[in-house]
Amino acid sequence: MKKKILVVDDDAAITKVIKLNLEYTGEYEVLTENSAPLAVTAVMNFKPDLIFLDIMMPEMSGNDIAMELRENDQSATVPIVFLTGIISRKDTDSMGSIIGGNRFLAKPVKTEDLFEVIREILG
Repeated sequence: MKKKILVVDDDAAITKVIKLNLEYTGEYEVLTENSAPLAVTAVMNFKPDLIFLDIMMPEMSGNDIAMELRENDQSATVPIVFLTGIISRKDTDSMGSIIGGNRFLAKPVKTEDLFEVIREILG
């Protein structure tokens, strides 16, 4: 059975590239959402195994979305990996890619990094 991955980012080009790269393997079913306010609904409907979530988005931040998901029994345990352009790859590498207990990937995200994180989290 394919693992379900939700990618939330206001930049449609980013979500499209991630979706294409992940689905190309045949191992993942990927849904993208470019509207932060619709992200929680997408999680409830799609029921992903993993969420890649941009931090800086108009209307609602990734942190706000994550807090809302953690407060809901249906989504509280879904792993979230934040995508961010705020910190550099060098910064994430020096911090072990974890900040405040949350996993981060610096943009631009390398496909190899996506696969590595997916393997670590989903096996």
